[in-house]
Order: sequence, then structure tokens, then C-alpha cells
Amino acid sequence: MCGICGIFDSSGQPINRQTLARMNAVIRHRGPDGEGELVDGEAGLGHRRLSIIDVGGGAQPIGNEDGRVQVVFNG
Repeated sequence: MCGICGIFDSSGQPINRQTLARMNAVIRHRGPDGEGELVDGEAGLGHRRLSIIDVGGGAQPIGNEDGRVQVVFNG
């Protein structure tokens, strides 16, 4: 099963990338086959991937056509 983590800070302070990376590392057992992180303003998203189906694709976070919207999910 994949793993998802995130940080949201409404105080306006930038997200600490090291904190997000540590959070993502803690859930490595949930998805040892890949990882991704995105920090944008007040939000940071992390994802760990377990490749069972679509082994060649599925890297996350995934963005829309122009990259303005990003998402992590476990489908």
C-alpha cells in the first residue's frame, strides 16, 4: 500500500523541506519503490509508491496540463 504525507502552515512561513523529507522517510515501508515531494508556499506533499500495477508509470505528485494543480493519491 502506498503512503501519503503532508504539511499545511497557514501562518505564511515556508514549509521546511527537511521536515517533509523526514516524514516521507518514516513511511518508506508503505512504498519502497518510489517517492515524490512537492513544496509550494504553505503546502508540502509527500508520496511513497508501492509498484504493483503500472510499474513503469505512476510517479507522484501528479500535475494538470499546466502544472498549477498538483495531487498525491492512493488509487
